[in-house]
Amino acid sequence: MAGEAPSPDTAPARGLAWSRERRIGYACAIAVLFAWSGFLLSSRLSTGQAMTAWDVAALRYAGAFLVALPLVAVFGLPRLPPLRLLAVLATAAFGFPLFAYHGFGFAPASHGGVMLPGTLPFLTAALGVAFLGESWTRARILSLAVVAAGMVLLASDTFGAYPGAWRGDLLFLAGSCSWAIYTLLIRLWGISAVEATLSVALWSAPIYLPVWWFLLPSSIAEVAPGALLYQLIYQGVVATILAGFLFTRAVTAIGAPATTTVTALVPGMAALAAWPLLGEPLGLAGLAGVALVSAGMMLSVFRFGARAR
Repeated sequence: MAGEAPSPDTAPARGLAWSRERRIGYACAIAVLFAWSGFLLSSRLSTGQAMTAWDVAALRYAGAFLVALPLVAVFGLPRLPPLRLLAVLATAAFGFPLFAYHGFGFAPASHGGVMLPGTLPFLTAALGVAFLGESWTRARILSLAVVAAGMVLLASDTFGAYPGAWRGDLLFLAGSCSWAIYTLLIRLWGISAVEATLSVALWSAPIYLPVWWFLLPSSIAEVAPGALLYQLIYQGVVATILAGFLFTRAVTAIGAPATTTVTALVPGMAALAAWPLLGEPLGLAGLAGVALVSAGMMLSVFRFGARAR
């Protein structure tokens, strides 16, 4: 009834719901760390598997489409308005992966880590200030500053060892800008994780695969079946369906600033793993950079946790 006092249980219930949502959000963001680290390593690996960047993209879209079909039977068809669908496809479906795959033809995994997920916290923060009216608190500036210092150390350790890699770095930056815009759009429009993920998975293949088959350079016939199957599964299922859902779910639960600061750990994880797996070593400056990025991420997590309490 109007004017009736709110139930005393309402505030605790809201607090419990927010606490649960926050835990879900951080769990999703941490899972994205592993999915994106594997994406960087797998994408760099593809350059030595005789396939073009266009081929890797084709495997990504084909794998995601095959997995999305049975999911539609459970969740139904996504119903994004046409202009919103085009914006999501341009940024998350095509912009981010195509720039990334071509970048790995010029630069190693450590560069991809710094320029793709590494720059994401700063790009999303800038877009949040410009379009969402978000403020730069002291704690937020501190966590980003620590992350930035770590990025500089990580970059100084590896960037000089790969002459000409600047071309890949520019492509990585373009990919990160694409994903940052996608992050802004799902927040502005309130797009759910399922709706965004299924939209990307269902529409990318019908648009891209005919163009790839008839017009784009390909060496996929020369690739070993095992390599094809691996990239089909990882790029299509893990990097597109799983990582896309987890990232979007994390953003809706804890917001873009917290999510992208957590994922700033990806460069360090990928660089450390690329050392034994891809033969791309890391020096003392790089190891110090990994430690600083980790510290910046923890500052962000503790800040959001304290605010929730």
